[in-house]
Amino acid sequence: MQRLKIDQDIKPLSEVRIGIATYIKQVRDTKRPVIITQHGKGVAVLLDASEYENMQEKLELLTDVQTSLSQLAHGQGIAHEEAKDRVLKRVQK
Repeated sequence: MQRLKIDQDIKPLSEVRIGIATYIKQVRDTKRPVIITQHGKGVAVLLDASEYENMQEKLELLTDVQTSLSQLAHGQGIAHEEAKDRVLKRVQK
């Protein structure tokens, strides 16, 4: 996802309602989200579907990494050689 450009990517709900197709095209073309405000406060984000999927995949990966680190910190890990042996045994079957 591209970095947000504050002067271009924060829009009031009333403006988005009128020109939703324009903002969908902007999001698709720039790969940047549009922050939608109501009464001066951010209330929603318009995001390209593929960018949303990419974010979900990254979040899942980071969650897996965090789980792994937590398991290692609690002594639940196994040595590299042991893991390698287990994987090779499964592959050879």
